[in-house]
Amino acid sequence: MTLPNSPMPAGDSFLTTHKLVKRFDEVAAVDQVSLSIAQGEIFALLGSSGCGKSTLLRMLAGFEVPTEGRITLGGVDIAALPPYERPINMMFQSYALFPHLSVWDNIAFGLKREGLPKAQISERVEAMLRLVQLTALAGRKPHQLSGGQQQRVALARSLAKRPQLLLLDEPLGALDKKLREQTQSELVKIIESVGVTCVMVTHDQEEAMSMASRIAVMSQGRVLQVGTPQEIYESPNCRFVADFIGNVNLFDGTLEPVVAGHADVRTPEGLIRLQVPAGQTRGSAVGVAIRPEKIHLARLRPEQSHNVFSGQVRELAYFGSYSSFRVDLPSGKSVRITQGNAERQEQHPIVAGDQVFVWWGDASAVLLTH
Repeated sequence: MTLPNSPMPAGDSFLTTHKLVKRFDEVAAVDQVSLSIAQGEIFALLGSSGCGKSTLLRMLAGFEVPTEGRITLGGVDIAALPPYERPINMMFQSYALFPHLSVWDNIAFGLKREGLPKAQISERVEAMLRLVQLTALAGRKPHQLSGGQQQRVALARSLAKRPQLLLLDEPLGALDKKLREQTQSELVKIIESVGVTCVMVTHDQEEAMSMASRIAVMSQGRVLQVGTPQEIYESPNCRFVADFIGNVNLFDGTLEPVVAGHADVRTPEGLIRLQVPAGQTRGSAVGVAIRPEKIHLARLRPEQSHNVFSGQVRELAYFGSYSSFRVDLPSGKSVRITQGNAERQEQHPIVAGDQVFVWWGDASAVLLTH
């Protein structure tokens, strides 16, 4: 289905939400959310349970009516349209396949409801089967398929109607970890080959990072940060995002004078020097975030004079490609460090109980002001 008079908005925006609000009993499940999503983009809404991401997705689909705000698709306001009038398809976590229908008939179901000619239905279903590589299984029922195969059938059914927007609700949540990892790149390839704009909801950080071109991190109904996976991970804009995405070491302190783009943060562990943007106020309470893989670890003190701390190794774990360490500093704070295992066998590996030095570069730490 195509919306009438659907001019593209200025710029690259294809799907936009403007100050979108949804309240339930005076509680804002979605609170002033404004997003701009480009055509052909795979965009992820990421957050923990209850953050509002599924409610936002349901408003895009038309299953929930916004309390306030606008939703535009291709320049047309669709907030008041019922689901069946929107050029949108949604794939649910449960897949919602008809158990009594074959793979072929599951994919054809929506096309038959639209009244398409039989020849056109057949052509489109066959094309979808080839796309998801299930032609040989077209006659099987859903219970005769693996979880990954069922997921591809659900995707083919969603794409068969050629929606302008595809919504995915925890698309891989029903799969086990190993199959989920195998399916992520496969799903992205299929979506990109069709060229459909996609918004997906997930609570799985790795899923969002591996599948989406951009991510919106949500908490308590609000969007805290939007960016590419690299931007979200390397440059979090607040403590919640830094702590939610991946592993991180967080230090609390007070900002010292900023000189030539650098400043020291006075913490109970000592001074931490880092690069900071202009306009920061001396004496303000701040946080410092450092990813475990950015921290170096050795028995001998390094030559650099700052961002060097001593401690004792309390825990270590070997994960094959990398090892994880917990080092306790004199202040009582523990620092997490990960190191790649480049050598097959180290001659003198660091073990629990060793006295060590940990250090990092000025550019490795991120200043958090809230």
